[in-house]
Amino acid sequence: MKFTATILALAAATANASVASLTPDNYDSLTDGKTVFIKFFAPWCGHCKKMAPDWEKLAGEWEGHDIGLIAEVDCTTEGKPLCDANGVKGFPSLKWGDASSLEDYSGGRTYDALAKFATDNLGKAICSPSNIDICDDDMKAKIGELMEKSDEELSASIAEEEKKMEEAEENFTQEVEKLQATYQKLMDDKDAAQAAVKASGLGLMKAVKAAKAKAGTDEL
Repeated sequence: MKFTATILALAAATANASVASLTPDNYDSLTDGKTVFIKFFAPWCGHCKKMAPDWEKLAGEWEGHDIGLIAEVDCTTEGKPLCDANGVKGFPSLKWGDASSLEDYSGGRTYDALAKFATDNLGKAICSPSNIDICDDDMKAKIGELMEKSDEELSASIAEEEKKMEEAEENFTQEVEKLQATYQKLMDDKDAAQAAVKASGLGLMKAVKAAKAKAGTDEL
């Protein structure tokens, strides 16, 4: 009985009843026509647990809004395909915008910062293929050009651009590894140089100087 009660308590603690939980099955229907603000999380994540009360409060304030939607995706259960599709690599990851083309949120994680961002950005529809009427002429032209392409052409273009993203990430990782190796070598060189100075008699010279100073003091 105690074990069951504990499990239920944990489930209640991690569930955010007022936050829309997105999965591949309901994603399109719940986000249709919405400007979204989504938290991708894992239940075991400490930072996710800390953010949960603020996220639930924010979701409650936006519940029923015609355009803005505050939601979340559990990356450890049926929501995992959404996390993979959106390149989620850490928790919690916050993304926003048009549901078909989410952008990373890089602002503050306090309630006030999240609430201000939501107020500034979620109350209006975003230019997109599904909201083309609100786009300016340049964006309408770009969307029109892309709409003329076949699915195969779009898939090839998307794959090409995603490859550039992967190459940029790979290059960054390689350069960071080089920097780490350089840093380690500099540290080793510094330690070796300092050890050589100490071995050359620095400590002894300091000791002799201190002894001479003491002897002079004693003579006085």
